[in-house]
Amino acid sequence: MKKSTKIILTVLIVLVIAFIFIYPRMDLYFSKEEAAAAQVSSPSASNLPVNVVEIKGEFLENNLSVTGSILPNETVNLRPEISGLVTKIAFKEGEFVKKGTPLLYLNDDELKAQLDRLEFTKKLYEGQENRQKQLLAREAISQEEYDIVLNQFNTNLADLRLIEAQLNKTVIRAPFDGVLGLRMVSEGSFISSTDVIVSVVNIDPIKIEFSIPERYANSVKLGSKIFFSSNAVEGEAEGVVYAIEPNIDAATRTLRLRAQSPNRDRQYLPGMFVRIKYVLGSQADAMMVPAEAIIPDLEGYKVYIVNGEGRIEERKVTIGTRTDRRVQIVEGVEPGDLVLTTGVLQVREGMEVDYTKIS
Repeated sequence: MKKSTKIILTVLIVLVIAFIFIYPRMDLYFSKEEAAAAQVSSPSASNLPVNVVEIKGEFLENNLSVTGSILPNETVNLRPEISGLVTKIAFKEGEFVKKGTPLLYLNDDELKAQLDRLEFTKKLYEGQENRQKQLLAREAISQEEYDIVLNQFNTNLADLRLIEAQLNKTVIRAPFDGVLGLRMVSEGSFISSTDVIVSVVNIDPIKIEFSIPERYANSVKLGSKIFFSSNAVEGEAEGVVYAIEPNIDAATRTLRLRAQSPNRDRQYLPGMFVRIKYVLGSQADAMMVPAEAIIPDLEGYKVYIVNGEGRIEERKVTIGTRTDRRVQIVEGVEPGDLVLTTGVLQVREGMEVDYTKIS
């Protein structure tokens, strides 16, 4: 091969290699030049698009959501005070009874016989006491003789009252207005004070028992309203707190409360699980923002706002009540400020942005 031919081939190879390395960089260079030219022709294209909300005073109800249970207003397992034979059952299971209604009768034949005997004895002692009193007035007998007869008469009266009290115990009555449960005895059975006759439950009104975390202990007070609901009953009912436990449960660090609510339709039954909304307080002009607008930092919390020039400003804020999706800002912003809800991780102080106001 001639020397000139070798030189030509070498030059061609060098040119090909140079073209391979230089051509891509030429495309990148021209692309950058075109992008720069596009930015010069439309400067707003580099601004970050963000969404903002305008701070406005609004009504805030500070609610605490907990769970609880339904309790009866009053409940008792009815038992007799004395032993005896059941002679009559005067109630039906599941019926509503008024206080004092006779429910069950025990055999009282023996007690009535004792009562009759004491009534006859009473007449005897009463006559003796009258005669002795007249004799004492004429000083025909001593005071001691009169006192003996008077004591016999008073003892007889006490025995009468005792028998009458025992007779009253042979009739079992409803201790309060309520609904009867299932009967546990039958006529003809002999029962004692350990045997349950029937349960009596008062469920109008009902009680709602629940516990709240100890940090809210100073926020609760008697007369506060609660709203509760159950899977078994449609809608929401209202109750009023009437009792607060005077100490914190050391095991759970909670404070136990009880509320009361009407239950005229008897829809709520003891033992039901309920969801409770406890109203801790309300505020008419609270400044609320979406939770995603709040940024935690080492000193607390901050938000980004858009000023009148469309640029970003950083504000340190103090937060208050949290709801499911929103957070109250107590300090750091004013009504009318535009708070960023998107792009909070991309923006920086002084950056110009394109913002869209959302409701």
